[in-house]
Amino acid sequence: MLELLSPAGSPESVIAAVQNGADAVYLGFGDYNARRGAKNFTLDEFEKAVRYCRVRGCKVYVTLNTLVNDREIENAVRCARAAAKFGASGIIIQDLGLVRILRESVPDIPLHASTQMSIHNLAGAEAAAQMGIKRVVLARELNFEQIKFITQNASVETEIFVHGALCFCHSGQCYMSSLIGRRSGNRGMCAQPCRMQYSLGGRLDDYPLSLKDNCLVDRLQEIEEAGVACVKIEGRMKRPEYTAIVTDIYSRAIREHRQPGPEEMRMLEDAFSRNGFTQGYFNGEKSDMFGVRGEPSSDIDKLFAATRKSYAEGEMRRVPVHFYTVVEKDKNITAIAFDDDGNKAIAKGPVPEKANRQGLTDTYIVEQMYKTGGTPFNCVENKAKTEPGLYVSASEINELRRTLINDLTEKRGNAPEVRSIKIPAMPKNIAAIKDPCLIFQVRTDDQLSEELADLKPAYLYAPAELMRNKFELLKPFTENGTVPVAIVPRVVADDQVQDVTDILKDLRDKGIEEALVGNLGHVFLAKSAGMKLRGDFGLNAFNSYSLEVLENAGFLSATASFELRLAQIKDLAKPLNTELIVYGRLPLMVSDQCVISRSSGRCSCQTPGQLADRMGSVFPVVKEYGCRNVIYNAHKLYLADKREDLNDAGLWGLRLLFSTESGREAAEVARCYMGISDYKPNVLTRGLYYRGVD
Repeated sequence: MLELLSPAGSPESVIAAVQNGADAVYLGFGDYNARRGAKNFTLDEFEKAVRYCRVRGCKVYVTLNTLVNDREIENAVRCARAAAKFGASGIIIQDLGLVRILRESVPDIPLHASTQMSIHNLAGAEAAAQMGIKRVVLARELNFEQIKFITQNASVETEIFVHGALCFCHSGQCYMSSLIGRRSGNRGMCAQPCRMQYSLGGRLDDYPLSLKDNCLVDRLQEIEEAGVACVKIEGRMKRPEYTAIVTDIYSRAIREHRQPGPEEMRMLEDAFSRNGFTQGYFNGEKSDMFGVRGEPSSDIDKLFAATRKSYAEGEMRRVPVHFYTVVEKDKNITAIAFDDDGNKAIAKGPVPEKANRQGLTDTYIVEQMYKTGGTPFNCVENKAKTEPGLYVSASEINELRRTLINDLTEKRGNAPEVRSIKIPAMPKNIAAIKDPCLIFQVRTDDQLSEELADLKPAYLYAPAELMRNKFELLKPFTENGTVPVAIVPRVVADDQVQDVTDILKDLRDKGIEEALVGNLGHVFLAKSAGMKLRGDFGLNAFNSYSLEVLENAGFLSATASFELRLAQIKDLAKPLNTELIVYGRLPLMVSDQCVISRSSGRCSCQTPGQLADRMGSVFPVVKEYGCRNVIYNAHKLYLADKREDLNDAGLWGLRLLFSTESGREAAEVARCYMGISDYKPNVLTRGLYYRGVD
């Protein structure tokens, strides 16, 4: 049966989820979870929550799914150790370095790959498995056939989101909130810029990035038949009543193998929706997925009040328990209680007296032991063996039952012993580099100019598809000693893998030996084409251990996250060559939605779109492989006048990222970074390298 995983943003939400049929809850503990704005849990609240869940047969998964820097690693591991000690069933994680650390230091608790890890193809799931991951939360953009293919071929369990908010950007790849407001989604502080108003195609006050909430409650049987292990409800920032309503409806649909009724669908919409729901990604029909939050239903207060009363006033979650009681002459009355999970409690009462009138009967004992109301237990089997002519008071039998229940509760709440091992040593740093090489990244054939080639960069990064289609434009670069590197698309679904592999193999046959990879799932893809690996920003290398993971995976180099401060980048132990993007419009989002066609009303991929916020900032939108879109920052990153700081950071390479620049402008910028021009963009930013993120 499908495992139903519900959100718990507070202790009350734990009760709401458990009492309404959740098989598991996920909650944030400490500062390293992707919903730091939720109430989350103190150490004491967390311990109580886990015990509450364990007693009632509900699993607890802890969200440790943000990027962590070197100074935070020790505290993050402390959180993981506490989670394991108190009996959590798993840890949901994003950071590659933290995966490596926890596998060694807390080896007995399963790790689940967060949707923030951007796993969207079979190779990504298998890469996670090789790292010791037991379950992967698949990208929300996948359709049913893609989910089914991964699930039925992967060596790990799969989990998918079935209800709640949809991000406009692929999870783990959104930098909009951090770059425009210093609130990083990868650090659990997303300000939800996709829910804001923008001007698109001349239409003011539009919401072109706001998607409706997902709702797959009527598709659960298909999902179960496909082999998915777990379905997940989004909503740790929402009220406990929301958790209760959605959990109850999904739980009933799963257990009763039925479709939801009209009243249940109405309750789901009343609890929370954005102009209704969508199944666009699941069905592969993405044209009508947009919506905003309207006025709440007039009946919402009544609905929430009734819901709150239902889970706050008693135990609806009951664990099956079995009783067996023996009453014998001259011996203490003895009773045993056991559950279906192997827990057993034994209690002894007084020695029975001789009965003055009618003695105890098996039936009477059974009736008394059945009284488990108000407890988390439901008596499903009850036997007694009683010698005739004996007497024990009802209060003593009741006390015997209470003792058994208390002991069984204690045993169920206790966590198993887990190992806690020393954190692995910090990776060794390679020799300090004082003169990093220059890397040019282009997006268009216009930027592949002879003027740019004459500047002789050490490396040229270009989209693999562009390289294949305009291969002759690479010749001036290679003749000047520049090493060409093919950029693998940021998102490659399984039905696109063969096409991308063919492109890379064609380039390899033509002498291109290296590929720039920004996703775990693309490592195998590039290697199968015979390419050597370089790591892009999408891998979110945020600490020294994540760089070590990439080094062990055979990468020649890696890109440090542009959400780090320059001082943090300098302090990184760099076990492999490390580069940094130091110029350009940084990518804010990559999405399966086509903003360009919504802007122009037609498919016009060669013409970039424009998205303007209410402050007048204009964000270019360009086509990505597979008709996806990339939204770039309105301001260009500029650090040409900070060369001393860059040279002092121990970097191997400095990358200039050209997006919307003309060929002439790209060459002028490059000269500036080489010290032979004083060119400077009109509107510039230092990015996050000096101010950092929350």
